[in-house]
Amino acid sequence: MRLSELTAYLPAISHRLGPDPEVGGIAADSRQVRPGDLFVAIPGVSLDGHAYIPQALAAGAVAVVGERAPQEMPDLPWGTFAYLQVPDARQAWGWLCAAWEGLSGRRMTLIGVTGTDGKTTTVTLIYAILRAAGLNAGLVSTVAARIGEEEVDTGFHTTTPDPPDLQRYLARMVQTGATHAVLEVTSHGLAQHRVAGCDFDVAVITNITHEHLDFHGSLEAYRRAKAMLFEGLSRSFRKPGVPKIAVLNRDDSSYDLLRPISADRHLTYSLSGQADVTVREVRYGPDVTRLTLNLPDGPVEMTTSLVGAYNVSNILAATAAAVALNLPAEAIARGIAAVRGVPGRMERIDEGQDFLAIVDFAHTPNALQQALRTVREMASGRVIVVFGCAGLRDREKRTLMGRIAGELADVVILTAEDPRTENLEEIMAISAAAAQEAGKREGVDLFRVPDRGEAILQACQMARAGDVVIACGKGHELSMCFGTIEYPWDDREAMRRALHGQTLDTLPTACRR
Repeated sequence: MRLSELTAYLPAISHRLGPDPEVGGIAADSRQVRPGDLFVAIPGVSLDGHAYIPQALAAGAVAVVGERAPQEMPDLPWGTFAYLQVPDARQAWGWLCAAWEGLSGRRMTLIGVTGTDGKTTTVTLIYAILRAAGLNAGLVSTVAARIGEEEVDTGFHTTTPDPPDLQRYLARMVQTGATHAVLEVTSHGLAQHRVAGCDFDVAVITNITHEHLDFHGSLEAYRRAKAMLFEGLSRSFRKPGVPKIAVLNRDDSSYDLLRPISADRHLTYSLSGQADVTVREVRYGPDVTRLTLNLPDGPVEMTTSLVGAYNVSNILAATAAAVALNLPAEAIARGIAAVRGVPGRMERIDEGQDFLAIVDFAHTPNALQQALRTVREMASGRVIVVFGCAGLRDREKRTLMGRIAGELADVVILTAEDPRTENLEEIMAISAAAAQEAGKREGVDLFRVPDRGEAILQACQMARAGDVVIACGKGHELSMCFGTIEYPWDDREAMRRALHGQTLDTLPTACRR
């Protein structure tokens, strides 16, 4: 593909130098450059891609896209390669990858779901509804990508994939005949332009609560990042006969932020207030939840294996998205019923024990609060929670989550959750202090067990008939980070072993201290 063809869709080009070569590929890592490639020089926190332009050229790059002006890099062999200066190299990378894959997002109806909690479940529900309606649909979530009948693991600690992977997934969906795709879109993915080149038609919000302030700096900046999905609706490519629709949560503070943003239509949902999609009745059972929802065309009854009021909200969000797509009520009900569960989300582990054992991804204050309130309704005995807080992430939530656990659980066991290069004992101490302020007593109903496998084992050994043991924070994830290394880890396997009196010991001994 000619460079001029590839760069035709870039939002802005400040300066252009050199020839118009054939481009054989795109790379944003100079170590991955092959002869004939275009190299995208992206400034980072600790590394600046512009410093690696000489290595990229030496590896055979024929073109470079970067943010710095040519006069700022006088030592480069100007004239021997093409150079395009752009205002934002990350954004350009997204568009370049989209163009390279044929702008596949313009050949399907794209639904994007963002929010602090509930994204993966809501994406999974929308996907199931689309399939129940007989549509060929694809999915990209934190857990996996589904393309045709294939499921692709999206990797360790993956949120929104980087542009090359995401655009490749979309292109493969188009090849399989997909007409719709639903994407989980994180605040990081929006702020870092990982979804640049994705022309969304429906934008869905679950909620916006306290999270990722380590990256965004403030709650307001975090909220603005989420809003980017909705702001992009009116600017994105218009597909024939496909309106741009915003699906908003009337129960959440995000509504006031997002409602003024332009869209062809705003659809709302609510658990208790006035909205386009509401819940008329909810009946919780031990293994099934029965609901009656009010849709614009009338009520619809449905059943779900998902538990908790927060999942009812997720179902409302998915239903509102389906209404936006004009899908029939019967398909909505069938799709909701088809979702038996989402990996690592309120996932029950049953090894014949006389108490409930659950693994949940709850890693934010709001998610932990909702999870503990939900399992309280499931327990005739005590609620025993095992959780930690990640290192090099939002520090404020360590206190918030410690307080929530102290107030809502009967027994709190603090442990490791991706401490990274921070001191694990110091992380746990902050949450322990907050739990103590909420009334917990160290050694009585509050424990610090750095080894996560030992912590889950201790919780199971303490449990009696009717109790609930819930391990929060890791969910479906298959690794844990100590230092800078990802070690294999699976909370579900750790829970299974603990129920048999064993521990999962995939972490090096030194990392478990």
